[in-house]
Amino acid sequence: MAAETLKSGAGAGGAAAVRRLLLDNGALTALIVLVIAMSALSGDFLTTDNLLNVGVQAAVTAILAFGVTFVIVSAGIDLSVGSVAALSATVLAWSATQHGVPVVLAMVLAVATGIAAGLVNGFLIAYGKLPPFIATLAMLSVARGLSLVISEGSPIAFPDSVSHLGDTLGGWLPVPVLVMVVMGLIAAFVLGRTYIGRSMYAIGGNEEAARLSGLRVKKQKLAIYALSGVFAAAAGVVLASRLSSAQPQAADGYELDAIAAVVIGGASLAGGTGKASGTLIGALILAVLRNGLNLLSVSAFWQQVVIGVVIALAVLLDTVRRKAGATPMTAGTGSGGGKGRQAATYGLAAVVTVAIVGATSFLHGGNSSSANPKVGLALSTLNNPFFVQIQSGAKAEAKKLGVDLTVTDAQNDASQQANQLQNFTSSGLDSIIVNPVDSDAASNSVKAADKAKIPVIAVDRGVNKATVDALVASDNVAGGELAAKTVAEKLGGTGKIVILQGQAGTSAARERAEGFAKGLKAYPGIQVLAQQPADFDRTKGLDVMSNLLQAHPDVQGVIAANDEMALGAIKALGSKAGKSVQVVGFDGTPDGLTAVKNGTLYASVAQQPSELGRIAVDNALKALQGKKVEETVKVPVKVVTKENVAGFSG
Repeated sequence: MAAETLKSGAGAGGAAAVRRLLLDNGALTALIVLVIAMSALSGDFLTTDNLLNVGVQAAVTAILAFGVTFVIVSAGIDLSVGSVAALSATVLAWSATQHGVPVVLAMVLAVATGIAAGLVNGFLIAYGKLPPFIATLAMLSVARGLSLVISEGSPIAFPDSVSHLGDTLGGWLPVPVLVMVVMGLIAAFVLGRTYIGRSMYAIGGNEEAARLSGLRVKKQKLAIYALSGVFAAAAGVVLASRLSSAQPQAADGYELDAIAAVVIGGASLAGGTGKASGTLIGALILAVLRNGLNLLSVSAFWQQVVIGVVIALAVLLDTVRRKAGATPMTAGTGSGGGKGRQAATYGLAAVVTVAIVGATSFLHGGNSSSANPKVGLALSTLNNPFFVQIQSGAKAEAKKLGVDLTVTDAQNDASQQANQLQNFTSSGLDSIIVNPVDSDAASNSVKAADKAKIPVIAVDRGVNKATVDALVASDNVAGGELAAKTVAEKLGGTGKIVILQGQAGTSAARERAEGFAKGLKAYPGIQVLAQQPADFDRTKGLDVMSNLLQAHPDVQGVIAANDEMALGAIKALGSKAGKSVQVVGFDGTPDGLTAVKNGTLYASVAQQPSELGRIAVDNALKALQGKKVEETVKVPVKVVTKENVAGFSG
């Protein structure tokens, strides 16, 4: 791709020249094909608002990837950039909003945090002789843990003066895109015009030869990983600005996207090749793909499959190109003629893309919009039976009312959900239903929908600092109190219990924990032996409960913040479940209700998720039609035990 050029023969024919041009620019070719395909398949793709959305959605990944480019060019790897981004943003918000540190100094502290993390990585690799994979994997865990410790598991409001980085200039040009361009130019300059940039290519090409030629490899590695930390810090600040809060779980898994962007962009994991322009193209490919699949209403589950296949095909194309005779060329080493050819290639690509996309736009010019109302449902996750039931209830009601329903899965990633909500807004949906990953992080996206006059209904969790037409929810705090009361009364008001908490940083986990604490205050005879997070996950519930049993074999009760963790705890308890140890779950999922029938789960605080989904769609349609909707629609929770489970329907 852009990282390399082919030596074309003077007598090459037209077909051969085109073939070599395409092979030599694999990632650019893939991007052009994707843009053309998405333009042909969706009339909503080729709009100014949506193309700007693509840029915003690529920004954080691209900034992270620019830093990772330095590392990969030098034959290293950095798995910690996502966690370092979250830690840097948390440090900024924590110091500025909770401790009164001037914002400028807080920004310096955030950058210093990124540099410190990078220096630790570099020291462990260069002087500790740890493999880069192991050293940065350790930093991934350490940085994420420190972010949770500093924030106490809760999002921290971002300073208003810094939050402007997530806004637009002139009401249309997104600041994150400008930051991405600036950071890309800095990365290109470092790689192509500086001593350390040349050192990266030398170390990646042959580290021993670089050392023997007089290069101080160890010190250079310190600088390389420190640079990666700086770019991670910048990405963290941009991400937190978009979400108006520093999320301790932000950028989880982004290191994989960053590495994928670098490799798709033409860099080799073996080191020695790679360019900033190629990395930018790689990040844009991922953003275009995700954006287009959202617009095409592709299932959230299939999206992961498609993205994986495209990444594999992009790298395979790069492999084919190399076997076809590509000659690697590092940044800053090409001749003026080579650079001229590259500029001409980019110019030709732009002309071809505009011409073909312009032609495909006629495919949508005469299309009339669907007569059915279009509603988007943005769920926090579909990796949990509770939210799958919300989706089922919503789909059933949408079918009944003649509504076209598009469902997205944020996979508990607040940033990904912000992207999905932006796509909903730019594609002109009639109404939006959002189940926020985090109540603060969804605010900017909901404000954008409000500005576009699109009604927004919140389901299960509210949206802070933004206006929604209605909130359809059960009361998590009240439900938590019911769970505490249920287990305490079953134990006769005295006993020893443990609490399995939800995913740190999520509003549902905080609210349910608050309810547990409130409910237990009325029962001083109940002793809480331990409280540990198990991330709303059954497997983690099993592992955490198994560990707690080693320290507290005399436990008599368990409160779990959802049924999945409760079911994991039941597995760990074995024959004790339902006999010597009483377990109470939350949500009323099908598996949870089955366990209640079997007697292994004493009770579940059921929220009737299908009803939540049904009422949300009903209110979305009412708001769209201008009918009055209640500001808050409470769906009652119910304690389901073996005595009443037969008559309960979620």
